[in-house]
Amino acid sequence: MLLLDTSALVALERELNEREIGPMRRFLGGRGADDLACSTITVGELSAGSTELEVRVLLRRLRVIPLSEAIAYRAGELDKIQARKGRRLGENDNWIAATALHYSATLAYADGDFDRVDGLKRARVRTF
Repeated sequence: MLLLDTSALVALERELNEREIGPMRRFLGGRGADDLACSTITVGELSAGSTELEVRVLLRRLRVIPLSEAIAYRAGELDKIQARKGRRLGENDNWIAATALHYSATLAYADGDFDRVDGLKRARVRTF
């Protein structure tokens, strides 16, 4: 499974709106919809800057992964690890990373926030 972070979806939305084949669309290429997902947290982040209809259209081919008790425990452990390192993730990024770790998913993102999470399978797509 490829879990798309909010930054990846914002980049994808920009490319779709501008009708361009940019880095995110090239990266996603021929991936089937069964392989693509995002966290419920991402839905909330997208909703803060778009209408519900716009978010639903963008996510129509993605599986939305709900939060669970197991993800909550993983998020707590991840937060402790990051705190010991002296640089915690933002709360939402912590939940998204915990979701990817729980499902052993590859996390696709466009910013550097997840670079310091050990054990996270990642795919950083440089969109700028």
